[in-house]
Amino acid sequence: MLKGKKILVLIALFAVLSLSLSTSVLAQETTFVSLATGGTSGTYYPVGGAIAKVLNENIEDMNASAQSTGASVTNTRLIYNQEVELAILQNDIASYAVNGENQFSDNQVNNMTGIAALYPEVIQIVVRDDAGIKSVADLKGKKVAVGAPGSGAEANAKQIIEFFGLTYDDIDEDYLSFGEAASRLKDRQIDAAFLTAGIPTAAVMDVAATQDISLLNFSDEDIESLNSKYPYLTGVTVPAGSYNGLEEDTQTVALKAILVAVDDLTQETVYNITKAIFENRQTLIEAHDRARDITLDGALDGMTVELHPGAQQYYDEVK
Repeated sequence: MLKGKKILVLIALFAVLSLSLSTSVLAQETTFVSLATGGTSGTYYPVGGAIAKVLNENIEDMNASAQSTGASVTNTRLIYNQEVELAILQNDIASYAVNGENQFSDNQVNNMTGIAALYPEVIQIVVRDDAGIKSVADLKGKKVAVGAPGSGAEANAKQIIEFFGLTYDDIDEDYLSFGEAASRLKDRQIDAAFLTAGIPTAAVMDVAATQDISLLNFSDEDIESLNSKYPYLTGVTVPAGSYNGLEEDTQTVALKAILVAVDDLTQETVYNITKAIFENRQTLIEAHDRARDITLDGALDGMTVELHPGAQQYYDEVK
């Protein structure tokens, strides 16, 4: 009889131990997060890689990885299809997506939430100095890289070309990524390229190292008119010296890069992500100088989608 009681006690102890181990395993379950960025020659990729590093080093049981993608439009669709949990994209593309406008008129994205506005994305029209291009009108008849197919850069290129009275029928357009455009410019296979990215952009630095290039300058009137038609486009100055050979300040327009998340990420997870980013800015800055623009004061500037509750919780605590 005593032996039977001992067996029952042992069974009970094993049951308690098993339950304890199961609870411990659940508590330590790893959270896997994929962050969609952009091409390796742009700004999204190094900044996204640095964000993933910060998350892995500062959030317990977090496994974050940055993916190279076709950037804004591609990233929006990855969020929509729940193929990634986080993404960096242009704020105009995000707005079109959640409101079912433009390229998303038949496919509204209803699961995208905001975490933070990151930095200005400058629309740069890079031209070879020997191509004889001094204005957007001079692009007529030229070979022009307009961005990867369906990318945010391509959407911006089309807007600006049409704003100045041209269409793709007036140019020899080529749908190229930043890296591809840089390579073609260096080989003199194209005359100009549209790039939307933070300053400095690796692809432009690459070209400027071997070619004499310029950025097209917009007048005050051009910037005012563009802003009236496209409210997300605001004036910005690219300082002289940003690229090799760029001897004067250049006026152009910019959007905002924003970090977004799928809406079903838990509030705790997004709170921890937001906290880790803003409390480890120096790691981001060491990866790319553009991260200096990632600040609490500007975290909501240009945010065009509803904030995730986890991000809102963090801002409520620190502001």
